[in-house]
Amino acid sequence: MKPMEYKTAAELIWPGALPTPLELEEQYPLRKPASGAIVTRFAPSPTGFLHLGGLFTAFIAGRLAAQTGGRFYLRIEDTDQKREVEGGTEAILEALRAFGVTFDEGTGEAGERGSYGPYKQSRRREIYTAYAKDLMERGLAYPCFCTEEKLAAMRAEQEAQGLTTGYYGKWAVHRDLPLAEVRERIEQGQPYTVRLRSPGDPARSVIVEDLVKGTLTLPENHQDIVLLKADGLPTYHLAHAVDDHLMRTTHVIRGDEWLSSLPVHLQLWEVLGFEAPVYAHLAPILKQQGASKRKLSKRKDPEAAVSYYAERGVPPEAVLEYLLQLANWTFEDWCREHPDAPLTDFALEPGRLNRSGALFDGAKLEDTAKEVVARMTAEEVYNAALAWGRRFHPAFAGWLEADPGYAQRILAIGRGGTKPRKDIAKWSELPAYIGFFYEEPEEPARTKRIQARMRLEQARDIVRGYLAAYDEGEAAEEWFGTIRGLAAELGYADSPKTYKKNPAGFNGHTGDVAMVLRLVLTGREQTPDLYEICSILGGSAVRRRLAGWLEVSR
Repeated sequence: MKPMEYKTAAELIWPGALPTPLELEEQYPLRKPASGAIVTRFAPSPTGFLHLGGLFTAFIAGRLAAQTGGRFYLRIEDTDQKREVEGGTEAILEALRAFGVTFDEGTGEAGERGSYGPYKQSRRREIYTAYAKDLMERGLAYPCFCTEEKLAAMRAEQEAQGLTTGYYGKWAVHRDLPLAEVRERIEQGQPYTVRLRSPGDPARSVIVEDLVKGTLTLPENHQDIVLLKADGLPTYHLAHAVDDHLMRTTHVIRGDEWLSSLPVHLQLWEVLGFEAPVYAHLAPILKQQGASKRKLSKRKDPEAAVSYYAERGVPPEAVLEYLLQLANWTFEDWCREHPDAPLTDFALEPGRLNRSGALFDGAKLEDTAKEVVARMTAEEVYNAALAWGRRFHPAFAGWLEADPGYAQRILAIGRGGTKPRKDIAKWSELPAYIGFFYEEPEEPARTKRIQARMRLEQARDIVRGYLAAYDEGEAAEEWFGTIRGLAAELGYADSPKTYKKNPAGFNGHTGDVAMVLRLVLTGREQTPDLYEICSILGGSAVRRRLAGWLEVSR
């Protein structure tokens, strides 16, 4: 086509009235943020579950906006309809809500809020078309009638010749079709895409300052990329540039898998006449596999899905705290210096974010979760565990709901003080952990554990002795005194150290006596404080379990 024919071609393809770029600028006016405030967004595609990397990106983008007094919005990029999963948007919203990621504007369960919508790309089709038409009128876009088969054959030939694959140079076979041929093909109903007429040169470079990566020098884009697909919907490239401009995004926070597309995007901002935002490309979360590392994978790694943590009841606060550890190496030092401060007090510095990728460590996440749970009150644990149970373990939720006071007394054991217990990492551990408060220990497993430690008659002597001496009104020190007295009476040393000095002179030590009682009452070798357990179970339950075991162990 000749330059004077560009507008004719555009009218041929889009004969109806469309908003002009100037009208759109007026419809979406510049924001007026306070000095230093930034506008960020999270823009997921509803093509599957929310990836841990997606939560990571959303969390970082939200924090950067919040700490500057800016705006953070959610945009759903749903133009890839072939890959869209039914209920995908709802699943993303639910996952973000579960992990406490909130937005100032954008798509939500109750609809949309904000003045820069619609925030779903499928509802912004006319806007993208308007910009595509403007580019064509200016000779910066054109229709391409290549079929998938034609493009595949072209790619194969390029690969055979060792060339860069893509639509450029002599391979851009429809770049300069005569207007008459364009008209004929359209009248025949041939499907077409709309491509960018790239002004780029691979011999030139673009230099960009990335907030995380620093100064980047990249080859200029020379590919005639697709702007509008055959169905009329935009590609990610066009849609994100138009939306980030009109929604007045100042900082694009995204994964560094998009780095290779950065020259394309910078070129699009330029040809569209927009001022480019600041880009910050976050390093991926990695996983160790043998001697090498790879990106955490949706297909291979169950822990890649944020639903994995929700199902297991890992506290959202623990996941977010762990993500901050991965993001910024100074965070752990800050936590040690500010043990009681909320996460929101920690100021993220983009220049200190991890540049090369952080290694996911499930054990470290679990340790973080234990620290988080240890800081919670019994009431907070109760509420969080109940919410988890209602969704994933109704029987467990039934225990908690039956007597909230009783449940909170259980959950309060070892909580508070200078050395709170740190033995719970996720709510899915609680049914087994506190189950003995609600159900009698199972036989014969309980007796087998006891027999692995001593002769059955020795254990029976301990239980009989304790049953005779037990006084539910005893204070903690008196109760310990009763255990020590019973141990001495039955020939047990007062401490492991004393026993080790003369093992032949004793049947064991006081700890062995307490372990038998622990196993009889709970069926477990590791439990919270035994005195607290007896106090919460109550006198009748303690006596019933002791006497019951004497019966079943005959």
